[in-house]
Amino acid sequence: MVGRRVVIVTSSLLAVAALLAGCAQGTSGHAVSIYHDPFRVAGLDATAGPSGLRPGAPNADRAITGTDGGDIDALAANAVTDIETYWAAEYPALFDKPFEPVDELISWDPTESNGPDFCEETTEELINAGYCSIDHTIGWDRELLLPEVREKFGEVAVAFIFAHEYGHAVQRKAGIVGGKRDAALVREQQADCFGGAFLRHVAEDKAAHFTMNTSDGLNKVLASAVAIRDEDPNDPESHHGSAFERVTATQIGFTDGAGACAKMDADEIESRRADLPQQFAEGNDSGELPVTEATLDEFVKTFQAIFDLPQPPKVVFTGADTGCSDAVATEPVSYCPSTNTIGISVDDLAERGTPGRVGRRELIQTNITGDYNAYVLLASRYTLAMQKENGQSLDTPQTALRAACLSGVITAALSPTNAAASGAQVTLSPGDLDEAVSGLLTDGLAASDVNGETVPSGFARVDAFRTGVLGGREVCDSRYTE
Repeated sequence: MVGRRVVIVTSSLLAVAALLAGCAQGTSGHAVSIYHDPFRVAGLDATAGPSGLRPGAPNADRAITGTDGGDIDALAANAVTDIETYWAAEYPALFDKPFEPVDELISWDPTESNGPDFCEETTEELINAGYCSIDHTIGWDRELLLPEVREKFGEVAVAFIFAHEYGHAVQRKAGIVGGKRDAALVREQQADCFGGAFLRHVAEDKAAHFTMNTSDGLNKVLASAVAIRDEDPNDPESHHGSAFERVTATQIGFTDGAGACAKMDADEIESRRADLPQQFAEGNDSGELPVTEATLDEFVKTFQAIFDLPQPPKVVFTGADTGCSDAVATEPVSYCPSTNTIGISVDDLAERGTPGRVGRRELIQTNITGDYNAYVLLASRYTLAMQKENGQSLDTPQTALRAACLSGVITAALSPTNAAASGAQVTLSPGDLDEAVSGLLTDGLAASDVNGETVPSGFARVDAFRTGVLGGREVCDSRYTE
């Protein structure tokens, strides 16, 4: 089981160097990264079209303890059935032994006191979905959690929850994660990775009950992994990982398959954490720095300290629209190549950087917002000045992904561990990367070209950002070429 009572818990590339070495395909005698084409998603076309239950597919006939016979339980049954079909083929190939399905599926309404027990506990007030290793069962809250996930993120996001939970069942039966160092974090990251491998199965149109496009459909599923994350890194029971880590693990599975997931261990996860902040220095620290003209000026000075551009852009705080002759103004911050100027609408940018809150009748915050939503967007416009100085195009899909990647480079330089070497005057807090990833999956402005045009795949946008965080500037320039 992956959580505690009345706390929502569910799912979320091997180290970048390994990923870059492994994820290439031969074309005309030389290696080409599968990320080179901004209109492809880990080798698949970035498709539009439907996402969700496959039209006309009959519901799976499954026994569910405690079911009310409703559409959520039917959705769950369809998800588990497709996941089991996936593992029936994948498990023997990976672990050289037969696949064993879970023994029972259990559904409950947490507002009722007479529901079935799950994992030897009452399900009253249990707002959760989980795998129980005691009796090899999977259970879920059909009344509150899953309906909200479906409403906000779609039916495939519900299937992703079950793919994560089934990942725990696979771990248990295969015996691949034991009581080793940081085993809890490894279990969760690996389950997210297994979930990503199943998403690839769906995206390749191999699932009987689900279909998923690789643009908005996949973006929403990844956004669900961002939304359902460890919110307090100082909580000793926070072992699912940050949104940045969860999406990374999911993308490993989607890109490299379940075999890569099975190899995950504590050292691999630590390598992806690099020097990024993991906890607040003080328990009452929110990590939020209000967006003002003064703080924006400090960030711009920090960007210049990091990159030392011979001709740094001028920054004006009178609005994003500077009357630029060769680019479209992009609110709330824009870059004008002809004048080498960044224009900022301070109040609008500050609104973008305002922390969001979960509503009184909500369990999950749809978009994760905070100060770094604003600051990373400023960083992305600064990277356009860098690209201009390098003689690179400013109005192509590669421009957009370079902007995201170089914003990741800036983000890594802002880590407290790197601040002295980079000359940073402001530093990251835990949660800042989660805010950046959420923005990249929603509107993608931090991964847009000089005219605000981005690429359709949030997967590609997040991957570009992470490449910059973990791989550095040279990788950004070599990967995202025209």
